[in-house]
This record gives sequence, C-alpha cells and structure tokens, in this order.
Amino acid sequence: MPPQKLTFVGHDGDKLAARFDRPDGPHLATAIFAHCFTCGKDIPAARRISARLASMGIAVLRFDFTGLGHSDGEFGNTNFTSNAQDLLAAAAHLESIGSPATLLIGHSLGGAAVLRAALSLPNIKAVATIGAPADPSHVAHLFDNDLATINAQGSAQVELGGRPVTIGKTFIDDIANAPILPDLAQLKAALMVMHAPRDEIVSIDNAADIFTAAKHPKSFVTLDSADHLLTRPEDAEYVAEVIATWASRYLKLAPPAPPIGAPEGIVRVSEADPSGFLQDVTSGPFHHALADEPHAYGGTNQGMSPYGFLAAGLGACTSMTIRMYARRKSWPLDSVQVDVTHNKVHAQDACQTTPQKIDSFHREIHLTGSLDATQRARLLEIADRCPVHQTLEKKSQITTALGAKRD
Repeated sequence: MPPQKLTFVGHDGDKLAARFDRPDGPHLATAIFAHCFTCGKDIPAARRISARLASMGIAVLRFDFTGLGHSDGEFGNTNFTSNAQDLLAAAAHLESIGSPATLLIGHSLGGAAVLRAALSLPNIKAVATIGAPADPSHVAHLFDNDLATINAQGSAQVELGGRPVTIGKTFIDDIANAPILPDLAQLKAALMVMHAPRDEIVSIDNAADIFTAAKHPKSFVTLDSADHLLTRPEDAEYVAEVIATWASRYLKLAPPAPPIGAPEGIVRVSEADPSGFLQDVTSGPFHHALADEPHAYGGTNQGMSPYGFLAAGLGACTSMTIRMYARRKSWPLDSVQVDVTHNKVHAQDACQTTPQKIDSFHREIHLTGSLDATQRARLLEIADRCPVHQTLEKKSQITTALGAKRD
C-alpha cells in the first residue's frame, strides 16, 4: 500500500511531515522510525525498512524532525532533547488515530533518540537501534572545525552530507549534557542493538556500550559488511526482516481470523522492486518469503523463482504425506528428503498425445530408517497421493478479478 502522507504537531508547535507505511493485509502492530542525524524520513534505508516491515504486518510512521525535510521549524533551534520530544509527539499522534506504537526503531543519532524517548513511553514493548552512538555528543566530531565559530557566534553553517546545515550552540550544549547510558538500566522494553563492525561513522564500540548498559531482555545483531547508511538494499531488507522476527516475541501480535472459505488465509504477493522482479510473499500474518528470478533472467536472485516455489510445494507435501502414513503405521522411518526438478518437455516424451510442451516434475525420494523393501515400495506409492501432486496432475480452476483502485 502506498505510504500515507500526514502531519502532526511537534514539540514546539511546528507541523512535522510524516509518511505512514501501512500493511496491505492485517495490521498487527505499529512502529515509529527515527532517521539519522540531518537525514530525513525519505532516505533509502528508511523507505526500504518501513516498506518491508509493512509487508509483514507492522505499520511504520517515519517523519522529518523539526526543521528537516518537509517539516516546519528551524533546525538551528533544535537539539537532541527536542528530537526525543518530537518522538513523544509522534507517539501521541498515533495514539490519537487509534494506532498506538509498541515498537521504536532508530538509525544512528535517531537510535539514541528512541532510547531516550522509550523511557517516557510505557506502551513501548521493543526498541531496535541501528548504528547508534552510545552518547549523543558523538556527533560533535562532525563539525570539530566549526566549534570555535559556533561558541563565539552562537551558530554556524557547516557542511554535512554534502549540504549546508546550521548548528547552534544550544545543540552543542545539549548533546554534551544528554548522556543516555546511565538511564538505560531503567529501560522496560526489550532492546536489540544492530551495528556493522566496519561502520566508519559510528564505531561498533558504541554498540558494546549500549548493550552492556541495558538490562535483559537484550540482543545484539551484527550487520557484517553494511555501511552506516545501509545503502545496499539487501542490508536494509535484512534489518527489517530481523526486526520483525525479533519484535514478534515481545509485541504479542494478535493474528486476525482467516477469511471465510480460506482456512489457511491469503497468500499475498507484493512487488518489492519495480526495476527488477523481487517480490514480497506473505502467507497470513506469520510467514514471509522472497520470490525473485536469477541474475541470468534479469532478477537479483534474492529468493526462489515462481517455479521454485511450485516445486517446493510439491516436495513439502510429498514429504508430509509420507511421514503421516509412516507415523500411522508405526514404521521405522527416521527421515524423508525429496529432491524435485522441473522442466518443460515435449508432450510425446511424457506419453501425452497433445503436440505442445508440458511441465514435467521429477521427484527423487530418499528414505532413512530400518524399512524393508515392501515398506519402501508402499511409501513410494503413497507419495503419489500427496494433495499437491494430485492438484498438479488435474486441471485446476483459476479465477481472476480486478481489485479496488489504489492511489
């Protein structure tokens, strides 16, 4: 679902611009995403992480802090404390529209801000930081050469990320007097610290300090070769998937009832990369996978191909059917492995009279255990009773309808 544009009032009365990434399907929880220092809600990492979490049922509010992006106000008049207050305002707005946040996610200085804000938000059950500094004053090194001017004149225009930004003395004073480590022991929410060992902007020592200061439950996840801004799409997608899986343990997600007539729910496939073939696949509220095509076919090879999913369905159903029969018979079957290959073959090669090519699936079944020859032969026969096998061999009915128009 396209992100919803909205505004809310920030800490000092300015209107803050936001995007609300909502799930296409069940809305299981709501999160707030805090961006990195002087960045914005629309940087690639924020967009990718929010979109992926939304595909897994977690709505995400991402917004520009006061004076940044499309938000009103003067950035030169803001500081770390005001950022944390903007987060409190965002949480209050979500509460007012009936989508209270239970998860906070912060990137870089936004990570430090969510740690500060979480201490004042009792409804927050989980907090995830990404490349966060252990002390807000860490960002001061970005404008070391301008500190004398800032202290003398009250503010200075510095170059950050290739663009001019006004930094005021109130900001310098605030980050120097806003330590977060002493208060982390009071954090009631579960904490996950995510950091790349090679982060050149915020060293991984910061992650160790945050992790040590917090009490359990807490987790640490290394981001390996990712850079500080998570510029590679696969890194942002990994972060989102790990956060969703980890947070589900603490958010007590309540799955909705499945639709009538569809006892296993709905399988929804959403395009994740319009420039390629990557797809988000969700089955009900709990199961998520990626579908893609190999590099040779123009894809990015981040997931199984559509025919790979079809072969997986046949293999899984075959293995389950064999296990169910052996269990009922109390036969000594230790394990089952089913190898499935798919090809397009000429119909006559498959003893068919039609002239066109047809799909051919070949299964090779490996059975482990003290089974005699009769039992093995019977289990091979049972494999053909697999419901997916029977579906593939029969003619299936597929109906298609055009859904409601979405802006």
